[in-house]
Amino acid sequence: MIILLHGLGQTPQSWDRTISHLPDSDVRCPDLFRPLGGKEHTYQALYQGLCRSCGEVEPPFVLCGLSLGAVAALHYAMDHPGRVSALILIAPQYRMPKTLMRLQNALFRLMPERSFREMGLGKKAALELTGSMADLDLSRGLSSVACPVKLLCGKRDRANRKAAEELSRLLPEARLEWMEGAGHQVNLDAPEALARSIGDFLEK
Repeated sequence: MIILLHGLGQTPQSWDRTISHLPDSDVRCPDLFRPLGGKEHTYQALYQGLCRSCGEVEPPFVLCGLSLGAVAALHYAMDHPGRVSALILIAPQYRMPKTLMRLQNALFRLMPERSFREMGLGKKAALELTGSMADLDLSRGLSSVACPVKLLCGKRDRANRKAAEELSRLLPEARLEWMEGAGHQVNLDAPEALARSIGDFLEK
């Protein structure tokens, strides 16, 4: 079983093209934003929703996340090491880059409401969510991640390059791979290459 976690600005359907090239048909793609329905739109609420969703799956399983999904996947593996057999973190962060997040929030404020409809999260909710992550720091729990870890980052994704390199040194069982021709959204930019990389990692 592999669980795919989408990023901010994406939906579970953002994985469709990648899934079509995966050899393993036992795949789940939960909607990370669904638990935020009528609740406070915070990272903690999102993470608690993920914990409930993963709690319904028989362990062990593989967690694969992109960007926001990578943060949540890493967080879950730290808190539930016995349930996760392997981690795949795409465009990962483990300590929120405050300058980058301020820039992102400034851009969000300038964007019209209609730009947020496709992600299933309104403009106000997106701003609340990113604001709640400003002080998130998972660095203290990295040593507890004992499972194999594959780190993936698009070659054109400059914003997440440094964190990916740092995680490759900080996580005990991590290996870093750069994705040719891809930016931040590797699952949309290079779905076939991503599926091949995931498949190779799981086989090994």
